[in-house]
Amino acid sequence: MEHNHDHHDHHGHGHYHHGDLKGRRLAIAIALNVVITLGQIVGGLISGSLALLSDALHNFSDVIALTISYLAERLSNRDFSNDKTFGYKRAEILAAMLNAASLLVIGAYLIKEAIFRLYHPEPIASNWVIGLALLSIILNAASVLLLKDDAAENMNIKSAYLHLFTDVFTSVAVLLGGLCMKYLGLIWIDSLLSILIAIYLIYASFGFLMETLGVLMQFAPAGIRLDEIETALTEITMVENIHHAHLWQLNDKRIHFETHVDFSEDIPLSEVNKVLQEMQEVLAEKFGINHTVLQPELGSCENSALLCAGK
Repeated sequence: MEHNHDHHDHHGHGHYHHGDLKGRRLAIAIALNVVITLGQIVGGLISGSLALLSDALHNFSDVIALTISYLAERLSNRDFSNDKTFGYKRAEILAAMLNAASLLVIGAYLIKEAIFRLYHPEPIASNWVIGLALLSIILNAASVLLLKDDAAENMNIKSAYLHLFTDVFTSVAVLLGGLCMKYLGLIWIDSLLSILIAIYLIYASFGFLMETLGVLMQFAPAGIRLDEIETALTEITMVENIHHAHLWQLNDKRIHFETHVDFSEDIPLSEVNKVLQEMQEVLAEKFGINHTVLQPELGSCENSALLCAGK
């Protein structure tokens, strides 16, 4: 059985240095969002603004999300062990799923509260709303810039980034609402903005939640088709067919593929290794698969279907 391992994601100083940098950025973003949350809670209670309290709740979810992401980032850097052969690589995916799910719950809660407020309007001190919305925009924008680069290559950081990015937009909406209340006297705009913020939160998080669930359920990565892998591999000399194949993601960086390989001829083991090496190169270069388990056979499986239930 031929194995191919990516040795570069859990050893080496470069990885730990990058991980520590991500950790520091997350820690700074957590501190910024604690400041925003406390300020908006106090301001929301004083001003009576539901939109400001809604944004405070969203920012508090950011603190939780960023903390979960920070802990998951630390866990994922731990070495493998005999009883944890994958280490904690899935900790980041689990954190991303929890963060996305929390946004759905928060969105539903905000809609309920905003509808109630539409029917029971209360006076609102708009100056507090305007001032704290500006503070939130500035600090959230700083947090977004801190995590932007890491979010492009890490689902865990991306989930935290998504929280912060939506906060910038919701704070802009709260600011506009505060201006409308101050200069136009439109108190109902506060509840309407809360509903719009909530709908946006649900929309932004649902697709990402499905993506993380797909990884946890070991679905094939988006953009990689098993039939295309089969076509590419069976074009290699001596490969009769592949069967009992499985394709999944361990996390957002590690894509795994395993299959039985039926050879067309009984050839020496040294030649078998050359064919398997060629297969690994095709999988890595054409499909981005960085961990393979290829089991060579010579007509030993009765079922030669590409997919086999229970295997």
